[in-house]
Amino acid sequence: MTMIDHGDTYSGTRKGDPGKSLEEIWATPTGFRRFSSVSHRVVGKRFIYTGFVFFLIAGFLALLVRTQLIVPGNTFLDNETYNQVFTMHGTLMMFLFAIPILEGFAIYLIPMMLGARDLIFPRLGQFSYYCYLFGGIIVLSSFLFDAAPDGGWFMYVPLSTNAFTSGLSADFWLIGITFAEIASVTAAVELIAAILCARAPGMSLTKMPIFAWYMLVTAFMIAIGFPPLIIGSILLEANRLLGLPFFDPTLGGDPLLWQHLFWLFGHPEVYIIFLPAAGMVATILPTFVGKPLFGYGFVVAAVVSMGFISFGLWAHHMFTTGLPILSLSLFSAASTMVAVPTGVQIFAFIATLAQGKVRLTTPMLFVLGFLFIFVLGGLTGVMLASVPFNWQAHDSYFVVAHLHYVLIGGMVFPLFGAFYYWAPSITGRMLSERLGKWVFWLMFIGFNTTFLLMHVTGLRGMPRRIATYPEGIGWDRLNLLSSLGSYILAAGVALFVFDFVRHLKRGPLAGRDPWGAGTMEWLYPTVAVGFNFHAIPPVSSCEPLWDHPHLLDNHAHEVDGMLARLNDGRRETIGCDPVSGTPIQILRLPHPSFVPMFTAFALAVAFAATLASAYWVALGGIAVSLFGFAIWAWEPSDSGVTRDAGLGHVLPVNIVEKRSHMHIAVVGTMLVLYALFASLLFAILYLWNVYPTFAARTGEPMIFWTVLAGLAGVVLIGSGMVNRRVALADRIGIAVFCNIAVALVSAGSALCLALAIVDTDPWGTALGATMWAVVAFVAANLFVTLFWALFNCARKVAGCVGAGQCLPDYNLATYAKGTGAMVTITAALFLAGALGGLQ
Repeated sequence: MTMIDHGDTYSGTRKGDPGKSLEEIWATPTGFRRFSSVSHRVVGKRFIYTGFVFFLIAGFLALLVRTQLIVPGNTFLDNETYNQVFTMHGTLMMFLFAIPILEGFAIYLIPMMLGARDLIFPRLGQFSYYCYLFGGIIVLSSFLFDAAPDGGWFMYVPLSTNAFTSGLSADFWLIGITFAEIASVTAAVELIAAILCARAPGMSLTKMPIFAWYMLVTAFMIAIGFPPLIIGSILLEANRLLGLPFFDPTLGGDPLLWQHLFWLFGHPEVYIIFLPAAGMVATILPTFVGKPLFGYGFVVAAVVSMGFISFGLWAHHMFTTGLPILSLSLFSAASTMVAVPTGVQIFAFIATLAQGKVRLTTPMLFVLGFLFIFVLGGLTGVMLASVPFNWQAHDSYFVVAHLHYVLIGGMVFPLFGAFYYWAPSITGRMLSERLGKWVFWLMFIGFNTTFLLMHVTGLRGMPRRIATYPEGIGWDRLNLLSSLGSYILAAGVALFVFDFVRHLKRGPLAGRDPWGAGTMEWLYPTVAVGFNFHAIPPVSSCEPLWDHPHLLDNHAHEVDGMLARLNDGRRETIGCDPVSGTPIQILRLPHPSFVPMFTAFALAVAFAATLASAYWVALGGIAVSLFGFAIWAWEPSDSGVTRDAGLGHVLPVNIVEKRSHMHIAVVGTMLVLYALFASLLFAILYLWNVYPTFAARTGEPMIFWTVLAGLAGVVLIGSGMVNRRVALADRIGIAVFCNIAVALVSAGSALCLALAIVDTDPWGTALGATMWAVVAFVAANLFVTLFWALFNCARKVAGCVGAGQCLPDYNLATYAKGTGAMVTITAALFLAGALGGLQ
């Protein structure tokens, strides 16, 4: 049953105020309540500013490193402090600066570029930010307890085990970084759903701004690439806290398992960092050339190809670990192959430059600096892809130089260009062009002075991660010049900070579309209200402001589009078909709330309590966070109403089908969960293959309970399918019984899996410990399924669900089928082990 409502009232259980203007409905809270804001503009800025603070801290630590190495035999830092400084420098740069600040720009820009009033899961964005902030605080607080990590930003095993790193230093790294990674994957799911489901009418995938394509591929890469590190960190922390022998060779473990899991994340991360920055270049460059990006379709194909190829070369960093020659050849070929899609993008950028006359503004200078530096870094990357050369240069300063040419050239220079380009949108004022050019040249000269010479230092044999070196072996002058270059680079960054702070008060006010860009983030005045569009205009090209200049000719309030006259007193935007961009629904968005911050803080307490071995407090934090999630999700789904959305479209609110934004988000979440699950299965199969003799010492799974678990998984899949049909039929009474059935089958599946390996000692062998880790992970997902099912029942019994509001049941069905498949796969793996005697 669908309610047709042509008035201005809201038919859900939580009513809006139709008498309020859009400005009042979308207003950003003031004072302390500003912390409850869920606006993508506010959350995006918080990511950007926080990430830049971490960048400054990491840069200061880098200066300490270069000061220590400025002369031979320097005693400025002792060995232990030096190890802590370079470890925290790399950790902050890789985990707390690069990815979060790029996600922050995406959260800020994507809705405006795509023609949406906000992200479609604003509270998820707020939750993601606070997880990131609290995770970063946990990592940095290690300095306060004199327990800063000192095992390198890669935390290699066995150096990071209790045998070699006592105390809490490694625990601060593992727990803080894992918490921060949760922020990255939740933001990735949010971006996937927002890009696919909330675009302007007519904006098909082939008409999206190129930055949206870059971020869509990046978000999928984060969803798949970050879980191996999360699993590796959890296994290593379990090794340290519980003594589980995942990496102990005497019990069938393997230190190389950590490297495999780490670099399954670590090498795709290089491209996860590069792609958003390249997307910024692809957006900025056409603006100052005055021509569209050359080869749009080829660039999109190159970006998608790079996303796939990047997952096939993680052992690029493991050439000296004793892998078989055949494996080295395959990974070497993959490492070389990734240069092809990279070259396509660089060629497209150069061809775009050749199409018109370039305006040498500050953002454009940083784009040109990116092209010069990144190409040099790519050339040394091809050199390191050659196994014989890699054997010679591995762990030398040649690799340090290559890494920084790729990451600073490929990410930091575009990022600073983005600051100058989008500052008018972020602050409403223009940064200084004169100071900006000084910033660029100081950074460009300082960077190349610092890192170009490191190639020579490395070829002369200087290894990485040494606190000092003897005099007279050919490294003295090179290190002196590199250190002086680092001070010049730091001076450029300091001048940018001065310029940014100065411009907040004294910078010229920015006009509408001050650069003459073609993308829609410039449609509204730079100092805008809390939402992006009074009316969402139809789009028929990648540069709508160039192809439809009348959009800028009119006042922003006079643009003709959808939702122009629809005001339910709620925050709303248009939802589209993921492929064609055809409007298919009206998305109702939540108002500001403290609940996501409260939930993230409860999780932070749980993580911090684990660090302090206060396990009851940790359990309490998890329980409170579940309560927070329940409050968060208690509001009605708002489906069941159909409205006139304008431009001839009569649309339902929050549709219940495969194209629903919630369904896309659940599928994205399952992608993350299956990447975590696959990482655990990889660990089992790796240990099973590398140390088969220990398999015989591992207790075999009990066949009866294993088969029963597999059957329970199949039943759970079936229950999900039935639940989905019931949801589509909108049968609320039957849905209660279906949800109870899903809950019971979930509990039974977890019990059967546990009984199947009850005789397996997790401390006896690494394989046994990994089997229990898989069961624990699947059981956690089964608990979520059970909790979700009972939660849906509670909402129905409480009368919070009306006709047509069955979206939670539809989404639970998708999750239950995915969890049931996990149970079935696990049972099949255990059954194969049991029948084969684990040999």
